Amino acid sequence: MLKHNLGYPRIGIQRELKKACEAYWSNKINSEELFQVGKKIRKENWKIQEMANLDLIPCNDFSFYDHVLDMSFLLGSIPDSYLSVPIENNIDLYFSMARGFQENGLDIKAMEMTKWFNTNYHYIVPEFNKNQKFYIFSKKIFEELEELKKILKSVKKIKPVLIGPVSYLFLGKEKDKYFHRMDLIENIVPVYIEIIKNLKNKGVDWIQLDEPILVLDMSEKEKQAFTYAYKKISKSEKNILLTSYFDGILENISLLRDIPIKSLHIDLVEDSKQLERVLNFVKESKIILSLGIINGRNIWKNNYTHSVNKIEKTIESIGYDRVMIAPNCSLLHVPINIEYERFIHEDIKNIMSFAQQKIYELNDLECIIKGNTDILLNNFSLLEKSSKSSIFHDKKIKEKIKKIKNEDIQRENTFNIRQIKQKEKFNLPLFPTTTIGSFPQTKEIRSLRNKFRKKELNKEEYDQKIQCLIVDVIKKQEEIDLDVLVHGEFERSDMVEYFSDKLNGILSTENGWVQSYGSRCVKPPVIYGDVSRTGDMTIDWICFAQKKTKKLVKGMLTGPVTILQWSFVREDQPIYHTSYQIAWSIREEVLSLEKYGIQIIQIDEPALREGLPLKKKNWKHYLNWAIQSFRLSSSGVKDETQIHTHMCYSEFNDIIEHIADLDADVITMETSRSKMELLKAFSVFSYPNEIGPGVYDIHSPRIPTVEEIFDLIEKASKKLPIQNIWVNPDCGLKTRKWEEVLKSLKNMTEAAKIARMKLSNRPS
Repeated sequence: MLKHNLGYPRIGIQRELKKACEAYWSNKINSEELFQVGKKIRKENWKIQEMANLDLIPCNDFSFYDHVLDMSFLLGSIPDSYLSVPIENNIDLYFSMARGFQENGLDIKAMEMTKWFNTNYHYIVPEFNKNQKFYIFSKKIFEELEELKKILKSVKKIKPVLIGPVSYLFLGKEKDKYFHRMDLIENIVPVYIEIIKNLKNKGVDWIQLDEPILVLDMSEKEKQAFTYAYKKISKSEKNILLTSYFDGILENISLLRDIPIKSLHIDLVEDSKQLERVLNFVKESKIILSLGIINGRNIWKNNYTHSVNKIEKTIESIGYDRVMIAPNCSLLHVPINIEYERFIHEDIKNIMSFAQQKIYELNDLECIIKGNTDILLNNFSLLEKSSKSSIFHDKKIKEKIKKIKNEDIQRENTFNIRQIKQKEKFNLPLFPTTTIGSFPQTKEIRSLRNKFRKKELNKEEYDQKIQCLIVDVIKKQEEIDLDVLVHGEFERSDMVEYFSDKLNGILSTENGWVQSYGSRCVKPPVIYGDVSRTGDMTIDWICFAQKKTKKLVKGMLTGPVTILQWSFVREDQPIYHTSYQIAWSIREEVLSLEKYGIQIIQIDEPALREGLPLKKKNWKHYLNWAIQSFRLSSSGVKDETQIHTHMCYSEFNDIIEHIADLDADVITMETSRSKMELLKAFSVFSYPNEIGPGVYDIHSPRIPTVEEIFDLIEKASKKLPIQNIWVNPDCGLKTRKWEEVLKSLKNMTEAAKIARMKLSNRPS
């Protein structure tokens, strides 16, 4: 039985990668210094996995920005526009694809970005032309292999990792009309074969090809591409570990029937029921079965009893030598080391496990299989104790959620009636302008919050400084001439973490950082118990901001589904129970904001699409409780109170009717990177409520021109009634610099004013 890992977090325990990348982008360090940071992180990761006695250690799982972008770079899939970027080395070209380039007269937008399956990780979307050619462009995978060989002193323990050809094509998009990206399979497979041969020539025995497309509802074209690809690949190399994750593969298992791969990895965390049928499928073959039994997307200790049962069943069916054990997916999605957490209650910390601990759990399982029952008994005792601890349970909250009624999830009147009342009350112009909520979180602001946390500032001093920042940002927004303002969110480190600190049943970590995209890292809270609101969470700051202006100021909240999806969630009750608990807490805050005179309240739900099950057969149940959760949080207000929500960086076309069911008065969405492609769905469906399609990309440092923003507004006006269109960035401005923000927002308001003059006569 072999122990292996699919991938390890690459940010560094103190977010060294983030700091190095941002220093490089600011010209504070050179490329060699950046590369040294990457080398140090890789070495530390490999050493940890070697010390944990893994039999196979992944390489090429490290990335300076995104592993899908790395594949585009490896395969030479680089759009022509980026080849004009002046570079000292390829890393500048690489970063320009991810972040855009605006310098020396060149103005190139960043490539599109979207969510990695149903996770909060964002990847850079590959772009394909009809006659796309592929070739080995980057040598990164080969260089890292040589690097790891020197550390391990043995190439036999190294397992290079690649996104498989079918999943890579699936993750991209066509830039030309009248062709399907799967038509490129014949062009791309020879390059994969060449890469694999080069790796084999360097002595590796195992090559991991990730094909998460296998857990999806594959089309016939995708199935044909898969069959073609792996028949070709297996002719030249059979030592392939084919990995699937995030769900089960039963619907597509027949595709593997005639493909002589060495090993197959299945996800038994997300779909444990598939094991029996997979065993029946591989029983008569020589395929080694890799069991994904450690949860790579949550932070709770593994239940060894459950895992051992699966391992023993597999050994009994196909034999000890044909079994591998691993996390179900890459550990990219969890923090690095629980030992860096000093202030978590002992009863909770004792049942938590981060990436480094998960690697050692594989060792424990192997020891149990070999007869060490003490480890099994200790694990059982620990989990049993936590299940009975009062810290995890609150009967009053459980009872409150059971009593939710249908009227709790319905607004008093329909949108048509509410819209008339709101327009009379607010008297906003056509194409009203606003932002999504946050403004730049500078080094000084982060330092201020840190000093308050460390008690170097008392509450009065801290509050005064935050108030000064709010006064300043209100003034800036008035000078830009935005129509609806925000308070800036300077008191918030993160849109989810801030609320977790103010709710019972949720905790924040000190160093539980996880990569969201590029240099953007988040600390997902841990929902360990029943959730309830202890008191007002946002009232003071938002009411203070409203007193400083005659314009409307939005109340800013994070929605229940997003708090749920962007947290590590307890596993001892149905997830929708936890969602309703959070929703009720947000509802109480919404009603409090309304009571204190806040007339527009935004409840952000960027994670709604991300939580959607990967298989359509499971959508109905999820969408039912997710939409009810949002409506529970938002439906208690009067008609005149305008509810906004925000969503970004996901594909929404296939759930557009369900988004309408949220019944938000205004929805703001990301559309700038995709050049308003999303609006096709909104216009075909005739989305009934108001919408703010994002008119510029905040994840890039480039400043959009007035002309290009107006062009996007005009595109929107051809698809939607003009009285329903808002003008806004596509996401919060937290990660940007003030210089970029002020210029971009000024251009945005100017474009909106031009639109009012030029488009006001367009039929509604």
